[in-house]
Amino acid sequence: SRVKGVRKKLSTELGFLIQPVRIRDNLDLEPNTYHLLVNGVLRGRGQSYSGKELAINPGHITTPIDGIATKEPAFGLDAVWIEPSQRDRARTLGYTVVDAASVIATHMNSILRSNADELMTFDIAQQLIDRIAENSPKLLEDFIPDQLTLSTLVKILQNLLAEGVPLKDMRTILETLSEGASFSKDAEKLTALVRIKLGRLIIHEINEPDNALEVMTLEPSLEQLLNDLISNAQSIEDVALEPNLSQSFFSSISDVVEEMEKEEKYPVLVVSPTIRSWLARLLKRAKQELSVLSYREIPDDQSIRIVQTIELNETSEE
Repeated sequence: SRVKGVRKKLSTELGFLIQPVRIRDNLDLEPNTYHLLVNGVLRGRGQSYSGKELAINPGHITTPIDGIATKEPAFGLDAVWIEPSQRDRARTLGYTVVDAASVIATHMNSILRSNADELMTFDIAQQLIDRIAENSPKLLEDFIPDQLTLSTLVKILQNLLAEGVPLKDMRTILETLSEGASFSKDAEKLTALVRIKLGRLIIHEINEPDNALEVMTLEPSLEQLLNDLISNAQSIEDVALEPNLSQSFFSSISDVVEEMEKEEKYPVLVVSPTIRSWLARLLKRAKQELSVLSYREIPDDQSIRIVQTIELNETSEE
C-alpha cells in the first residue's frame, strides 16, 4: 500500500502516470537488503529491518542510541535501526523516527523523482497528447508528427523532467511547441522556449509563494568567460572547462551551496540564457544539488534577492 501511495502521489506531482512498481524476492541479496531498479538498472540500495524502526539524526544530535548504525538511504543522513521500545527516548533526544516501510517508500520516491526522465516513454507521451486532444483537438491538428516528431517531443519532456520541471501544464507545453516548431526543430532550443513559458511553475516548485527568490549569480567576468566558451564552440558537446578552471569553479559552487544549505536556503543559480542548459547539465554530472535558471525564466513580477556571488579564487586565474 505504501508503494501504491508513492506511485499515486508522484504521478500527480509529475503530471503523468507512473507505471506499476513490481516487487520481487531476490535470494542473491544479503539479508535485510533491498535494491531499487529503474528500467532494469540499479539506481539505489538500502537496508530494512522488519520489526525495527529507523532513528534518523538530522545532523546536530551528539547523544548516541543503541542499535544498528547505518545511513538513511534517501538523503545519506546518519541513522540507527532501533527497537520500537526505544522510539520515545530517540524522539526525546531529537531523532526523527520512522518505520521500515516508510524508509523504503521515501527512498523509492527519491529514486523515481531523480530519474523521472527515464520513465518518459513514447507511449506515455502519446497518452499525454491524447488527453489534451480530447478537449482541444484543434491544438494538435497537423502538429504531431507533421510539424514536430513524437521523438522530439519525448526528448523535450525528458529534458524538463531531468531538471525537476513537472508536466502538469501540458497544454502550455504543447501550445509553446506549436508556436516554436515553425522556427526550430531542435529539442534543446524548444526546451528553452517551454521553460520560459513555465517560468512561474518552475519558481513555484522551488520557492514559497509571495517570497522573494533568493539566488546566486556568477561574477560578471566568470559569466562572460562561460558565455564565450559556449558561443565559440561548434556544438554544446564540444564545450569543456580547462582543468584548473573546472576545479576552482566546482569548489566555489560547492562552498556557496553548502553555505546556503546551512542557512536553510534552497540553492538557485541564475545565469544568462546562453549558458543555462549547458551549465545545468555540467553541475548535475558533478553532483551539485541546485536549480539553474536563466534570467528569462523569472516572471517580471517575481522579486529576487541576490544572496551569493560565485567567484573563482585567484590561484586558478593565474
